[in-house]
Amino acid sequence: MSAATPEVGVVVLSMGNRPVELAAAVASALGQQDVTVDVLVVGNGWEPTGLPAGARALALPENLGIPEGRNVGAQHVAGDLLFFLDDDAVIPSPAALATMARRFAARPRLGMAQALLTTTDGSEPPGRWVRRLRKSDPRRSSRVFSVTEGVTMVRRDAFERAGGWAGEFFYAHEGIELAWRVWDQGLEVWHMGDVEMQHPRTDPSRHAVSQRLNARNRVWLARRNLPAVLRPVYVGTWGLVQLVRDRSDREALRVWWDGTREGWREDPGPVRPLSWRGIVRMARYGRPPVI
Repeated sequence: MSAATPEVGVVVLSMGNRPVELAAAVASALGQQDVTVDVLVVGNGWEPTGLPAGARALALPENLGIPEGRNVGAQHVAGDLLFFLDDDAVIPSPAALATMARRFAARPRLGMAQALLTTTDGSEPPGRWVRRLRKSDPRRSSRVFSVTEGVTMVRRDAFERAGGWAGEFFYAHEGIELAWRVWDQGLEVWHMGDVEMQHPRTDPSRHAVSQRLNARNRVWLARRNLPAVLRPVYVGTWGLVQLVRDRSDREALRVWWDGTREGWREDPGPVRPLSWRGIVRMARYGRPPVI
């Protein structure tokens, strides 16, 4: 990375169904100071129009899913750093991206970081927005082993070596895989609790498609990234969690089981098991990739 003004490629993925929120998201990215931003709106199955001046658009002829749509966007923006922003999120401070970029410049082993995510209406944020086991103080910065994908900055070279987001997943768990693969490069992934982004409060999707993809992608995550001996451990751990969560909901358990079977039967895409050295590093920091 250059000591000059950092250049950040900002990818905003959108399906075109939130035009007001999209305009606010793009404007907040364009308003960043002390960085050069290349802001690209990727239309996942539509052609973005009416964007704020300074933003570019890239239309995809069909919906490729969240991770692959972001992968395509990353190929079309400039910058040693990539920043992925949800189309309904905003960056409230014009200094946020510069703050993150300075930390990447000062810490060569920092490979990826997510910002603190708070709600746009000031309500209590969902606990899942803090991707660690101890969530009592979201403003405490720490190493993490998964990211909230829509407020995440990553070194381009680390992103490319990792193979980008897991495009085959379509939806769910790509933030775990990318974090694991960044850790496996000898780099670190951080939650920056003092850099804030805002997002409307949402509840986890419980419809059948999302539940099936969650179950399938847990299996694919293990098959793509873990040594063979650890794959059943990871899938079994999350299977027990699912049984506890949905023990009184037979339909949810049926959908989960269907997704799990699909995960074992279908092709997960490229298989690149983590090194044992990387697994040990993650375990040393408290999160071996089996929980």
